[in-house]
Amino acid sequence: MQAGNNFRHEKINASYFHFLHTICHRLRGMASPSLLNDANALLYSAKSFTAAMLAYYIALSIGLERPSWAIITVYIVSQTSVGASLSRSLYRLVGTVIGAGMTVLIVPTFVNSPVFCSVILAGWITFCLYLSLLERTPRAYGFVLAGYTASLIGFPAVSDPGAIFDIAITRVQEIMIGIFCAALIHRYVLPARISGQFNSKLSQTLLAARQRIAETLTGKPDPVSSPLHMALALQFLQGISHHIPYDFAFSVPVRQARKRLHDRLARLVIVNCELRDRLALIAKIPVDVQILMDDVEVWLACKDQGKFKSEGEALKKRSEKLLQRYVVHELTFVEALNVSFMRYLTEAIVLVQQCYRLSDAIHHANQMPAHSEMNTVKGYVFHRDPLTAARTALGAFTIILSGCMVWIFSAWPDGGTAVSILGVCCTLFGSFDTPAPHIVKYIIGSLWGVVISLIYSFVLLPQVSDFIVLVVVLAPVYLLAGSLQARPPTTFMAMGITLTLPILCELGAHYSGDFAVAVNTSIALFSATGFAVFSMGFLQTVQADAAIKRLLKLCQRDINRSVKGVLNTDETLWINLMIDRAALILPRLPRSGQSSEQALNHLLHTLRIGLCVMRLRRWDAHADKEIKEVLTCLTHPTDINTLLERIVSLTERSLSVADELSRHHVNQLVDLYCALSTQEMEPVDDQ
Repeated sequence: MQAGNNFRHEKINASYFHFLHTICHRLRGMASPSLLNDANALLYSAKSFTAAMLAYYIALSIGLERPSWAIITVYIVSQTSVGASLSRSLYRLVGTVIGAGMTVLIVPTFVNSPVFCSVILAGWITFCLYLSLLERTPRAYGFVLAGYTASLIGFPAVSDPGAIFDIAITRVQEIMIGIFCAALIHRYVLPARISGQFNSKLSQTLLAARQRIAETLTGKPDPVSSPLHMALALQFLQGISHHIPYDFAFSVPVRQARKRLHDRLARLVIVNCELRDRLALIAKIPVDVQILMDDVEVWLACKDQGKFKSEGEALKKRSEKLLQRYVVHELTFVEALNVSFMRYLTEAIVLVQQCYRLSDAIHHANQMPAHSEMNTVKGYVFHRDPLTAARTALGAFTIILSGCMVWIFSAWPDGGTAVSILGVCCTLFGSFDTPAPHIVKYIIGSLWGVVISLIYSFVLLPQVSDFIVLVVVLAPVYLLAGSLQARPPTTFMAMGITLTLPILCELGAHYSGDFAVAVNTSIALFSATGFAVFSMGFLQTVQADAAIKRLLKLCQRDINRSVKGVLNTDETLWINLMIDRAALILPRLPRSGQSSEQALNHLLHTLRIGLCVMRLRRWDAHADKEIKEVLTCLTHPTDINTLLERIVSLTERSLSVADELSRHHVNQLVDLYCALSTQEMEPVDDQ
């Protein structure tokens, strides 16, 4: 009897757990990415509103002049993850202090000469913009805020320079309160860790890398440049990685692991391209090599992690053994091509293994063994173009100074406010190739913000006499705007609401609704943003074709300098730099009139040619005259077929000499041959 009861009990339990499992599975199925995004956006909105109201309450309690600035700061620094919010808060604080300090120095000193004062202020703002464009990391936000703050405080204070110090101190206090509250709420109330996003994106990137190598080995007819599309994933990972130290999730040693992982993934892009080229050039793959390739394809598709690791080691040993066997019989160019293919296949296996070991170390915050480290760990390398940054900064300077001249010579009472908003637009939107569409979104949001502000100022707020009631009244619009701000397509439109509402409503200690002031401020706002759309569209828009052409030109220039011995750079640094350039080109291709594959193939071509040049130049002291002549041909218009024949001849001559230098020449000459076979050279002057 007891046994029967136990049996029935176990059966009920089994049915119960099966029921729960079914429900959980269906709930996971229902939780679509869009639904999850909605939930995350609502959570972000609720936390940001809580932080804004807390900041507002504290600012009111200590009697600050413009507590609305605390609200504005919360919505500016708040991000969807802890790490991003804290890093942005830090950079805003530093930038605000520096910007306020410079404003205190500039305005009182030059206030007697309004034109000269405007020139100095505009110069400082655009100098900060220039530095932010060169930095290209999230730290650039600090430079933006240094200019942003000077614009907001400096221009309106020209009419009352005696109060500039008090205004600067008050503004810094208000902003510090907003930063503190945003950091507090986002850090401790249901914190969204950026480390989870990093690990998820990393897993996707590793899986994509495996799939691309497998597709290459199967001979899938993808574009030659398809591996370069991984550049966007690497750029995204770098953007997240920058915020991780503020996430309190990873230990310091893991930072090096992230850099090493980037180096290997970037190298994997090159190895994939090398494999593709050799498969296209080799007429017949040897049987034992084909069997190994088939096994590698199966291994790359393996989903069992334990089996993946064990089989990887076995494949590595097989590949190395097969490589040694082919090296012994390497006497002709065709045989050298086969050896080169085997070498890259072995490297691909090793790189994939290393990537997963590094991924595990990052995921578990473990220190990697010393022997696994590369001699030179570079990590992500940013392309920086001082000339392009200077052009954008000069455009911003012209725009801001033009606005100042209109304000000064028209004696417009609210001109200082308009110019300050104009300066903000130039700094905030100056990093975009096409800033005008983003400013238009902000204007649309500001229109809604003005309408809502007028309703609040003259209908709802006069009826409010208690802070709790005020919070309840403000909640609907701020919760809606906050959820929109969490979604990239509507971020700028939402900011038009969240930033306009506190200013126009004049949220202070006492109700002070003034219709004339609200109208004048609105006129200044739309005059400034409208002028920004027109002027930035004319002076600061970067054409996609021009940007792509310049990037490719700089790539070829670097090759020319490397051939001449002027540029001596590390190979890993070169690869990582070119990956960043690919990440800059890819988003511009849809707006470009030229073929995307043509541009990417050109970039890939210069990347690989550059590697060959650097490796051959490394042995320049021993290089013979003919190799130097081949390198020189890379900087001048040359018949490609003649050059390829010359490379084959040099390779076969080096094969007859069994020493380290000749072996190095063979490897690099084969690489150069494969790179030149994919695309004709287009030399560019060193400009």
